[in-house]
Amino acid sequence: MAGASLLEDLLEEEQGDMTDWNLPVAFVKKRHSEKIEGSKAVTQSWRMKDRMKTVSVALVLCLNVGVDPPDVVKTTPCARLECWIDPLSMSPQKALESIGANLQKQYENWQPRARYKQSLDPTVDEVKKLCTSLRRNAKEERVLFHYNGHGVPRPTVNGEIWVFNKNYTQYIPLSIYDLQTWMGSPSIFVYDCSNAGIIVKSFKQFALQREQELEVAAINPNHPLAQMPLPPSMKNCIQLAACEATELLPMNPDLPADLFTSCLTTPIKIALRWFCMQRSAKLVPGVTLDLIEKIPGRLNDRRTPLGELNWIFTAITDTIAWNVLPRDLFQKLFRQDLLVASLFRNFLLAERIMRSYNCTPVSSPRLPPTYMHAMWQAWDLAVDICLSQLPTIIEEGTAFRHSPFFAEQLTAFQVWLTMGVENRNPPEQLPIVLQVLLSQVHRLRALDLLGRFLDLGPWAVSLALSVGIFPYVLKLLQSSARELRPLLVFIWAKILAVDSSCQADLVKDNGHKYFLSVLADPYMPAEHRTMAAFILAVIVNNYNTGQEACLQGNLIAICLEQLNDPHPLLRQWVAICLGRIWQNFDAARWCGVRDIAHEKLYILLSDPIPEVRCSAVFSLGTFVGNSAERTDHSTTIDHNVAMMLAQLINDGSPVVRKELVVAFSHLVIQYESNFCTVALQFMEEEKNYPLPSPASVIEPGNFTPVRDGPATPRLRSVSSYGNIRAATSVRNLNKSLQNLNLNEETGGSNPFSPGYLSTSSSASSTLGSPDNDEYILSFETIDKMRRVSSYSSLNSLIGVSFNSVYTQIWRVLLHLAADPFPEVSDLAMKVLNNTAYKATVNARPQRILDSTNLTQSAPASPTSKGTHIHQVGLKNLSEGVESTPMSILGRIERCIPKYLAISLNLLEYIPEEHDVESLVRKEREWRFLRNGRVRKRAGWIIEKGITRLDDQIFINRNPGVPSVVKFHPFTPCIAVADKDSICFWDWEKGEKLDYFHNGNPRYTRITAMEYLNGQDFSLLLSATDDGAIRVWKNFADLEKNPEMVTAWQGLSDMLPTTRGAGMVVDWEQETGLLMTSGDVRIIRIWDTDRETKVQDIPTGADSCVTSLSCDSTRSLIVGGLGDGSVRIYDRRMAPSECRVMTYREHAAWVVKTYLQKSPEGNIITVSVNGDVRFFDPRMPESVNVIQTVKGLTALDFHPQANLFACGSMNQFIAVYNASGDVISNIKYYDGFMGQRIGAISCLAFHPYWPHLAVGSNDYYMSIYSAEKRIR
Repeated sequence: MAGASLLEDLLEEEQGDMTDWNLPVAFVKKRHSEKIEGSKAVTQSWRMKDRMKTVSVALVLCLNVGVDPPDVVKTTPCARLECWIDPLSMSPQKALESIGANLQKQYENWQPRARYKQSLDPTVDEVKKLCTSLRRNAKEERVLFHYNGHGVPRPTVNGEIWVFNKNYTQYIPLSIYDLQTWMGSPSIFVYDCSNAGIIVKSFKQFALQREQELEVAAINPNHPLAQMPLPPSMKNCIQLAACEATELLPMNPDLPADLFTSCLTTPIKIALRWFCMQRSAKLVPGVTLDLIEKIPGRLNDRRTPLGELNWIFTAITDTIAWNVLPRDLFQKLFRQDLLVASLFRNFLLAERIMRSYNCTPVSSPRLPPTYMHAMWQAWDLAVDICLSQLPTIIEEGTAFRHSPFFAEQLTAFQVWLTMGVENRNPPEQLPIVLQVLLSQVHRLRALDLLGRFLDLGPWAVSLALSVGIFPYVLKLLQSSARELRPLLVFIWAKILAVDSSCQADLVKDNGHKYFLSVLADPYMPAEHRTMAAFILAVIVNNYNTGQEACLQGNLIAICLEQLNDPHPLLRQWVAICLGRIWQNFDAARWCGVRDIAHEKLYILLSDPIPEVRCSAVFSLGTFVGNSAERTDHSTTIDHNVAMMLAQLINDGSPVVRKELVVAFSHLVIQYESNFCTVALQFMEEEKNYPLPSPASVIEPGNFTPVRDGPATPRLRSVSSYGNIRAATSVRNLNKSLQNLNLNEETGGSNPFSPGYLSTSSSASSTLGSPDNDEYILSFETIDKMRRVSSYSSLNSLIGVSFNSVYTQIWRVLLHLAADPFPEVSDLAMKVLNNTAYKATVNARPQRILDSTNLTQSAPASPTSKGTHIHQVGLKNLSEGVESTPMSILGRIERCIPKYLAISLNLLEYIPEEHDVESLVRKEREWRFLRNGRVRKRAGWIIEKGITRLDDQIFINRNPGVPSVVKFHPFTPCIAVADKDSICFWDWEKGEKLDYFHNGNPRYTRITAMEYLNGQDFSLLLSATDDGAIRVWKNFADLEKNPEMVTAWQGLSDMLPTTRGAGMVVDWEQETGLLMTSGDVRIIRIWDTDRETKVQDIPTGADSCVTSLSCDSTRSLIVGGLGDGSVRIYDRRMAPSECRVMTYREHAAWVVKTYLQKSPEGNIITVSVNGDVRFFDPRMPESVNVIQTVKGLTALDFHPQANLFACGSMNQFIAVYNASGDVISNIKYYDGFMGQRIGAISCLAFHPYWPHLAVGSNDYYMSIYSAEKRIR
């Protein structure tokens, strides 16, 4: 039996657990949890700033065939071959010429376009003449000097190499210092002779000496050195030497005499010979040195054995260099100059081969040793596989089997991507992936893996660019293969997200046409078209050439066709793309006008997705923000767009409203003179119009900055995306904020920075009044203007005559300046104040100036725009605001790659909460287990039956008079709101956890609170009687400050009254819907997922709604009203029919309505007179009535325990059970010498525990529970 009950418990807990997992959570999207800004523009170092060519090559051969130099004793037999020619096999002169010609051919394989000059057995003069003429022709480009000194003595310690006299009777020394002078810079030197390291050392010493001479000459113009011609700097010189200063070249007869030159110029040939000479070659039967000479194919044909080996060799040496060298050195040696890159790749082979003969090749700049790198084993294997096929290919003519090298390397790269961990070294195979892009066989797989790599983040993109991927993926845009399209589009989206400067390269190579065709292709999946739209949006962003190219490519028409696509991210980026193509580009704007683009964009203003609405606002904002000459036609269009945008004034999403302010700021700049006139008019009106309201009753000296205001010691600073917000009044707050912004944000503003206009020092002087202490228009003034100008007219905006458009937009901006979300209000305040400042500065001189100058400051027509205003205003606003629009939509690096990766399946991207091992997931699991325990334990207690509820478990004095209390469903935390602040208490420990200001204006009060996502990541929603809703996170958190997640105007046209219902709300976690009503004649339903209004249900009554309760399963909403009626609405029906029942049994104000959450659940309502009535929604009359105390001020029902509690003005609380019996009467506090409870201001039951929280007018907050023995 016990086992069965245990199983039942487990099943029940599992079931409860699953409901938590399945419940939607509100306001946890990226736009709520992160600051919205574009990716930081990283300065990219991958571009070669000084790409070079080696244009001239001097081949200096000192062989003196047949005469050995005196200081080298050669072995017998000895290495003889020079450039694969035996000099003794022909006459000395012919041998010399043949060797020279062969060396030139070997170099031409690597750089066919250079000018080659041979100097065979030369004199000093001949070398000088050769070098100076090559430098003269090369100008600033690179010259190569190749020196073979096998027929002359070794270099001297004084830094000299040897050449001949005219008669070949003497060896003549040639100073490296002179050679430097003749060769100049940039140059590259190759020394193939014994003791070559000496030359490198001498070269460096002379180069240093030159630098010092240059410095001396620069510092002291009278110094003798300064009178001489300046020596060229040798900083940009590269040297390759065959061996160290003390080493001799190998003399093995199986090797060529110029082994170093062979490695640098014929690497495959020498590598294969050397492979055959190793012991391991015996494992490959039938391969001889003679056979190697017969390998079929050409070096530059990758389909042949020889070409494939060359390709593998290039990939391997490139990979070794990329993995071993510092990035900047790799760029300089392996990416700057084709010939230098080839020589250095081959130098890595020279190091490997020559070290096996006790020779150490030297380079300057010096490279780390690479001869033991693991990739050489892959080379040996590739050579092994190729050579093992040779006998059968040559003798029997069998087909050549291609090497598995590239496929295996791609697999290794795939393993790195799949199995890797964070914080590891970059994948070794990246340069090989680059090489594979050249092969049609592996291209698709390589692009797929490359895409997955780039998806790891901006660091991966930077790495790929530094390897040299750019020209490859640019070239691939010329391919017509459809299967490459998704991959290329993805890769380009990644590249442009990190480095938008590539826009120029794309347009130059006509790459934009590729993406235009992808975007216009209806058969392409929406994800790929979205990326194409993103790429095109980057191409046209602040880049006139790109705008023109895309306009010709018909971008506007293509985008307009896709505005109604079902895929929201595509709609978003298509709108952004449009907004960017006509930003400051009049030709595109008129093309848009012809295609009635603005009217097509209107549809998106009511899109369910906030980001899409936002991008539509951005697009329309840049549409009206063009600064070209105005005509009546364009002004009419601007007015139309402005009035359409004005409808978004109460949009539920702050990002949309923020972008709305930016869009209007464009309009304000366009029609500056008109707005200045309106501003003056409003300022005059405001002065002459006393406004009797609580707002005008302001204590003197209330405007001290918040930072050190002693009035608020208890308040904790809160942040709305980082803004400091702690104040007793929102005006105070706005003041302090403005001061903070102007004084602290003086750094240069990031062009993608969110929300803030230009906040440089010039901005502060322009935006503020001359003393810069406060704005011209304080929050009070703006608030007063807003209420003076009878705001309700905004609801009928569309039918307004055009001459008052500016007035209407000014009102919209006034409304936005009082927005509950600080970033929106700050932005609107800046726009208003900037205009007010220009208007007043412009109006002042008018009174003093004589009539001749009056024309300058007279209000200008929309076309002339008023020059004087611009001179005075420094056009600061435009600079600031134009930097903002993409602020909201930016997120380029994040929003595209991460969202799209999921659908592209390039990377199995898993959101963190779905990763079973992630911390986020573990935290959620813990929370859901805790929730299950709370439900179960509370359920047990309630099952036992509650006979009393008067055990006081908590009492404390609240900082303000409690007006609303709300238990957190699962943690021991209770939120207590007073007029404009919220306090959090831990009712188990009796501690205050937090206290912060809600940010509502002084004349408003908090009238409702709800915990959103109580089962998971909890947020607190507060509603005030001006119709504003604010949502907070990080409350009661010891480590973080409370932060505003979002805020919006839940109900407009609410008139704050002293005796009103204020704003009442009810929250449905299952559907994410928020019901709002109060001192209005409607019930407004908000969808928190879409952040938009779903429905307005007319109440059909002339009094306010005092209480709301809803049931998502039955789609019913019950409203209690101030006239005593109780009305039931079915939200599935049309507005005119949705009121399905009205009960008029209460004679007075309904205090509370409660709809039981079950299919058969009843409605329980209570009025001020204390009559509790039970209704069955199917019956026309109440099914039960319980009479309680009169003068009721607060009441709540326990959702589980069938209890309800009443609080009265008469200073007591009565708790009743379902039958109407009083189970407890509470009149006194425990302790406190039995002090009498104050008048009850609010009370609330815990959703699960049998706990009752009570707030009273004497500031005390107490909690009562069932007796200890049953808890």
